[in-house]
Amino acid sequence: MDLFEKWESEIRGYCRAYPTVFASASNARQVDEQGRSYIDFFAGAGVLNFGHNNPHMKEALIDFIRSDGVAHSLDMSTTVKREFIGAFVDTILEPRQMNYKLQFMGPTGTNAVEAALKLARRVTGRTEVIAFTQGFHGMTLGSLACTANQVFRKAAGVPLNHVTHAPFETTSGCGMRCLNTLREALENSSSGFEQPAAFIIETIQAEGGVNIASTEWLLELQQLARDTGALLIVDDIQVGCGRTGSYFSFDNTGLEPDIICLAKGIGGFGTPLAMNLVKPEHDAHWQPGEHTGTFRGQGFSFVAGREALRYFEDDRLMQLTRERGEMIHECLQSLASRFPDAGFAVRGRGMIQALDVVDGALAKTIARECFDTGLLVGPCGIGGRVIKLIPPLTIPDEDLETGLNRLEAAVIKIMEAA
Repeated sequence: MDLFEKWESEIRGYCRAYPTVFASASNARQVDEQGRSYIDFFAGAGVLNFGHNNPHMKEALIDFIRSDGVAHSLDMSTTVKREFIGAFVDTILEPRQMNYKLQFMGPTGTNAVEAALKLARRVTGRTEVIAFTQGFHGMTLGSLACTANQVFRKAAGVPLNHVTHAPFETTSGCGMRCLNTLREALENSSSGFEQPAAFIIETIQAEGGVNIASTEWLLELQQLARDTGALLIVDDIQVGCGRTGSYFSFDNTGLEPDIICLAKGIGGFGTPLAMNLVKPEHDAHWQPGEHTGTFRGQGFSFVAGREALRYFEDDRLMQLTRERGEMIHECLQSLASRFPDAGFAVRGRGMIQALDVVDGALAKTIARECFDTGLLVGPCGIGGRVIKLIPPLTIPDEDLETGLNRLEAAVIKIMEAA
């Protein structure tokens, strides 16, 4: 570790929570250079929905490299890009009767959000955006303005303007009432509120603590966007691509976003890729080359991403994801029930589940105990008080059970020692 500490920037974060040097990985396990194996319930912050070194993707990537496939092409047309687009349309869009243009930009989630904000402002001719408390949308200045976390915001060094944060549905005492108050303010010409270009929302706030919006609230937000002439942007970057037990987190809700931001899991193998789904009438506002990116649409990501889409050609993986989500939820609920005076709360859908232990220091201690026993988990939420579980969707049952046992043992040990 000495070389990293001597030469790498102080900005590094995750390596402080996982103080070892990893050497290899397969599906839901990472192995460090001492040969110690860790069960991965973090999965690259939601990137590795299909596990480390997925064998189908690995084989396809090796074939692609050996055949001198086009690895970098800016936004030029390539065979692998065509195969990815065709598979996405056939497997995801057409079965849902969704009509969207696919826009590729720089290869991370924050790039997707930046493009969405830029287009919403172009379409509406407005400046202001409404985001929500506890939301996380990225670390570049536009998406950071939409992000609520003060630690991240203070690092910007400049004012983060043109975004107002409204209370998310799960804010204490809020629910539908706060959304109705927001409507009243936007409909009141003397409220001081400017009409927004867009509302940007995570249906499940992943980094914010796995806070889940109800279908009723989301539909009312969609109606508010329509009534005010604003676009509805759904950031599905961490909880899309099958994480909740369906491809989109909002499947079967009646939600029809103007723009859907995707990244993380769509690259499949851990290769970076970001893509916005944009309603055609909005996409028509772009002029060629107005929003570019050197690494938009790289070949490796299209190859691996196309393999990832094979998991959605039937419902087997999604059914398994829902079943495993229930298993994780039951384990966490059992822990919460074991310590009723601690005020623990359990939240989640599919294979994004969380144990809110109320105190950030306690969550950090539990996460470190998990690491010491061979399990990778990541705290999130206000003050890091929530332990979030996002293992690969392809995790073997044995690893899932063992990981949950290690988590349970860690929580019990720390709580009983308190």
